[in-house]
Amino acid sequence: MSETKAPHRRPPNILFFLPDQHRRDWLSCHGSVPLVTPHIDALASRGVRFTRAYCPSPLCAPARASLASGRRYGRTSVRDNSQNYPLALPTYYQSLRDAGYRVGGIGKFDLHKNTQDPENLYWGLNGSRLLAEWGFTDGIDNEGKLDGSSSYRHWGEPRGPYLQFLADRGLAEAYVREHETRGEHFDAYVTALPDDAYCDNWLSDNGLTILETFPRDRPWHLVVNFSGPHNPMDVTARMSRRWETAPMPPAHDNAGDDPDGILRRRRYYAAMIENIDRQVGRLVRAVAERGELENTIILYSSDHGEMLGDHDRWGKGVWYEPSVGIPLIVAGPGVGERVVSDALVSLHDLAATLIDYAGSAPLPGMDALSLRPLLEGRTAEHRSHITGGLQRWQMVLDRRFKLVLGAGESPLLYDPADDPWEDVNRAPDCPVIVRSLAQVIGS
Repeated sequence: MSETKAPHRRPPNILFFLPDQHRRDWLSCHGSVPLVTPHIDALASRGVRFTRAYCPSPLCAPARASLASGRRYGRTSVRDNSQNYPLALPTYYQSLRDAGYRVGGIGKFDLHKNTQDPENLYWGLNGSRLLAEWGFTDGIDNEGKLDGSSSYRHWGEPRGPYLQFLADRGLAEAYVREHETRGEHFDAYVTALPDDAYCDNWLSDNGLTILETFPRDRPWHLVVNFSGPHNPMDVTARMSRRWETAPMPPAHDNAGDDPDGILRRRRYYAAMIENIDRQVGRLVRAVAERGELENTIILYSSDHGEMLGDHDRWGKGVWYEPSVGIPLIVAGPGVGERVVSDALVSLHDLAATLIDYAGSAPLPGMDALSLRPLLEGRTAEHRSHITGGLQRWQMVLDRRFKLVLGAGESPLLYDPADDPWEDVNRAPDCPVIVRSLAQVIGS
């Protein structure tokens, strides 16, 4: 571990970047794809980058419920996108608020997701509908890409702040029509929206506004829930320019009959990430201009990954590494610099981590584990196992193997270190390992 900076003396501020559907290996500091993400890379240089961070569940609402509550998948009652977060279940946001933090947030929280009930898909036109109940003092909860357009179609008018913003600009009808006419959710296209009306840029503008309302004599928390790089792969003309002819590795094990379409989707996914990186730079710079950078914990992660055509799959919802693996970078006071950790960590561990740094009250029933000892170089290990799942299938990983039960008639056992694409099921040859890991799931 590298030399660490002197620990902070007062509760730190917290700036948390949480894009939607960003897979772990698509950052330039990872080195696997030709992305240019200098601002996120700068955070990695100032802090710890995790190479084995996982989501509790590869779907928006369950993953974000686990993060809010500090509970693993299966212990929040949010099993898929058809359940809302129970308002009786405490959140780490409430814990920070009760400890004196200004708790701000902007973007797609997905804590009242219930996609099976369009009648109640409503964020409030100012995005404040349930923020106070979740523990926020400031913020805007807005529609995701697909929820925003589907609710607009259903009601014929905006149901949340982003579509209202577009409507005020005379852009809502064209935006929704783009989603309708493109059809396939994983289509990739250049949107007619100008850059200043593109959702992630609008989010950053509002995030900067919220940041400026925070007093400098009180700790604050700001989570920025970017809508990208979630599908559809819609980019502005400016965002697309570099990626029209840029090299891009092909999808793994994809027999699709539209290689140009697959390549375009992957390129525009990269363009969305590079745009998010620019927004990260804007917000970090604003914190520095406030004179608060040295006492601010900054995190970059995601709720889950994206298959991007690997194994002939798109989206998430499966157990493969591109779906369940997430980026995680933490920088700030007392955190080691230029550290790359292969410790097993889960997204929901961030709830315990931020409560630890804030000195606030632990949540009842929380099984998250604080990363602070690891971040400050007091240990190199964290968990012996990671568990996760979605509906009928469950997953457990140890330092070497990944076991998946319920995905078919037979168990799946992978060795990601020797078989990074998880092409070979080792279960028939390793019954003892299967039984041992299955006991972890059972417990």
